[in-house]
Amino acid sequence: MSVTEREDLVEGLRDALRLQQQGDSDALVQALEGRHPADIAEAMSELPNGDALTVFSLLDNARAAEVLDELHLETQRYLLDNDVPGRIADLLDRLPMDDAAYVVANMADDSPERAEVLVQNLEKRSPEDAAEVRELLSYNDDSAGRLMTDKFVRLSASMTVDDAFVAVRRSDPEVETLSDLYVVQNAPDGGELLIGVLSLRDLVRARSYQTIREIMVPEPITVNVDTDQQEVARIIAKYDFMALPVLDDKGYLAGIITVDDVIDVLVDEFNEDYMKLVGSDAEEMDRRTPVQVAKLRLPWLMGTMLIELGAGGVISHFDWVLREVILLASFMPVISAISGNVGLQAAAIVVRGLDTGHISLDNMGKAVRKELLTSLLMALVCGIILGLVGVIWSRHLPFGLVIGGAMTASMLTAGMMGTIIPMFSKKLGFDPAASAGPFETAFQDVIGYAVFLWLASLLINYLK
Repeated sequence: MSVTEREDLVEGLRDALRLQQQGDSDALVQALEGRHPADIAEAMSELPNGDALTVFSLLDNARAAEVLDELHLETQRYLLDNDVPGRIADLLDRLPMDDAAYVVANMADDSPERAEVLVQNLEKRSPEDAAEVRELLSYNDDSAGRLMTDKFVRLSASMTVDDAFVAVRRSDPEVETLSDLYVVQNAPDGGELLIGVLSLRDLVRARSYQTIREIMVPEPITVNVDTDQQEVARIIAKYDFMALPVLDDKGYLAGIITVDDVIDVLVDEFNEDYMKLVGSDAEEMDRRTPVQVAKLRLPWLMGTMLIELGAGGVISHFDWVLREVILLASFMPVISAISGNVGLQAAAIVVRGLDTGHISLDNMGKAVRKELLTSLLMALVCGIILGLVGVIWSRHLPFGLVIGGAMTASMLTAGMMGTIIPMFSKKLGFDPAASAGPFETAFQDVIGYAVFLWLASLLINYLK
C-alpha cells in the first residue's frame, strides 16, 4: 500500500467512525470491505487507541487474527488489554503458533502477568497450542527457537513418490510451507532424526516408483534452536532457502523457520539499526520509561559533545581568519552536512555488514580500504565542484582551493570514521549502531574544520 493509499484508508476509517457515531452502523463495515489485513493494521496504528478498538471489534475473527499479528506494538498491547478475553484466545488459536508466541512475548515485555493470562486463556481453548506457545517462549529472544514452527510435512525415506503425494495432500492445513518436505526417522526415545530434505519441485519431477531416499538431499544444512536469528537470516540468504530446519540440543528436528519470518527479522533489524544510527531506538523508547531511555542515549551524546567542543576550540583558535574573510563561514555548513552524510552512509553499510556477516573483524582491513577508496573518489568530485563554486563566488582561485581541500579532507575523514568506529565498537563489546553516528559526525567536524581554517590561514593574504 502506497503512502497515498494509506492516508486515504485512514481518512476513510475516520469518516466511517464519525458516521457510526451518528447511527450509520454499516459505514465502518463498508470501509473495511476488501482491505488486506496488513493494510488495516497499518491504518489502525494511526488511529487513537479507542477508535482502533472500535474498528478491531467489527472484524471477523479470521481477519482480526491476521490484523493482530501485523499491528504496531503499542496498538497491539492496547487491544490485548481491552478486547474480550475469550475472543483474544480464539485469535491466538487461529494464528500460526510462532506468530502467537510473538504476540504473547510482546505482551510479556510490558507485563509478564498479563502475558500469562493470555496463555492460560489459550490453554482453555487449545491445550496443545498453548503448550507449543510455552515451548517457543522458553527459547531466548532473537533465537532460532523463537522463530520456528513445527507445522511442516514429514516424509519417510521408504515412501514412494506416489506415497509422498498422498502425504502432502493429507497434511495439516496449518502447514506454513510446502516448498520443502522433511524426511525423518524415529529415534528410540521418541525424537525425530532429520535424515534428508526434498523440494516439492524435485518430487514433482521424480518417477512415481522412486523412493524418497533416492531423490532426497541427505545431511541438509541446519541450525540449532539457540542460533541467533541474524545468523539464520544470513544462512537463508546465502543458500536461497525457502525454509531452514532447526535441531534441538539432542540433534532432533524441533521445527523449521520459513523465509517470511526471516524477512520480518531483517526489516526489524534494519529499522532498529537505522534508528540507532540517528540516536534513537523506537523499541527501547516503547518498552522503557523516559528516564531509562535517557540513560541509554546520554553517554553517547555526552561523548559527542566533548568531541564537538574540540571543533569549537578549532574555530575559536582561527576566529581571526573568519573575521578577515567572513565568506568562509558560508561554506562551513555545506562541508559539515555533506561529510556527515558520507560518514552515516559508511556507518550504515558497516553496521549492516556486521549484522549479516558480510563484514567481520577479521577482514576489517579490506572493508576500510574499500571505503577509503570510495570516499576518496566522492571527495575529489565534491571537492572540485564546491571549489569551483567557491572560485566563482569569491572570484579568487585560492579561496576555491581552500574550500575544495577542506571538503576533500572532511569527506575522507567521515568515510574512514564511519567505517572504523562501528568495527572498534563491536570489538570492544559496544553496540556499533548506537556509537557510530554520533562519534563519526563529531570527528569529521573537528578534522574538517581544522583543515579548512588551517588552509585558510596559510592563504589568508590571497583570500582578501
